[in-house]
Amino acid sequence: MKELEMRNETIITEFVLHGFGDLQQLQILLFVVFLTIYIMTIAGNLLIVLLVVTDQHLHTPMYFFLGNLSCLETCYSSTILPRILAGLLSETPSVSVQGCIAQLWAFVFLAVTECYLLAAMSYDRYLAICRPLHYSTVMNFKVCLNLVAGSWIGSFVIDTILLIFILQLTFCGHNVIEHFFCDFIPMMNLACSDARQVKLVSAILTSISTLPPFILTIASYGFIITAILGIPSTRGRQKAFSTCSSHLTVVTIFYGSLTIVYLLQDNNELRVLNKVFSVFYTILTPLVNPLIYSLRNKEVREALRRVASKCSMCKRIH
Repeated sequence: MKELEMRNETIITEFVLHGFGDLQQLQILLFVVFLTIYIMTIAGNLLIVLLVVTDQHLHTPMYFFLGNLSCLETCYSSTILPRILAGLLSETPSVSVQGCIAQLWAFVFLAVTECYLLAAMSYDRYLAICRPLHYSTVMNFKVCLNLVAGSWIGSFVIDTILLIFILQLTFCGHNVIEHFFCDFIPMMNLACSDARQVKLVSAILTSISTLPPFILTIASYGFIITAILGIPSTRGRQKAFSTCSSHLTVVTIFYGSLTIVYLLQDNNELRVLNKVFSVFYTILTPLVNPLIYSLRNKEVREALRRVASKCSMCKRIH
């Protein structure tokens, strides 16, 4: 029956991203807002990468992870926002089927990598606060490199397996994606061929790639909070909590919005709410990462002052 319906439908070669089409009167304002967010995100994250690479005071495990996270957020934001900006300037924002699948692959790859990196950073903070005497021995450069490489490679393998199954699907008939980017569920809803196998594989891979790092992150912060509450002095508790509160904020925003989006039912009533929460983990998380770590972190601010001082000295010499 499905094959018969496919014969009567035209195979589509492009999707139309509905995006923020319901807000036609605000298109220009949204374009300015998202362009500003994109510029600030790229500038902020690249600045952190620059500081981590050039300043020797930041050559520590925590900032090694932070530099990788900032690099990831730069790529993550560049996967989503340019397509949104192009769509806001177009009357019918379209993308080829291959381009949409490529965006979905890049999005999933970077999102899963972020889950792993956030887990690695929480483990690093756990060792620093709960096992300070063993920290330098356990969290050495080789361990840091393995954790980061494992995050990128593991995510690449998982996402490529999902891609192989998605490429077997056929899309025909209705071609409007009710989202501002090529997300998995809206795309699967437009598949003419049977997508049950792909959804099953996606559910399995999602469980493998998100639950373990999420559980590790929650467990790490459980131990961290317990250890902090056991510190007798108020000043000591504040100092210990300040070292991990910024990371905890990023984790809460990312996992909180991601969980809400994928737990919401896919219906017309909740579609707008789905888009709103999707903005948090696709657009705002890459933005708040450099803001939180740079504005609240004394070491990053001092590194920025050192770099600015070096730049001013170079200008005076020349």
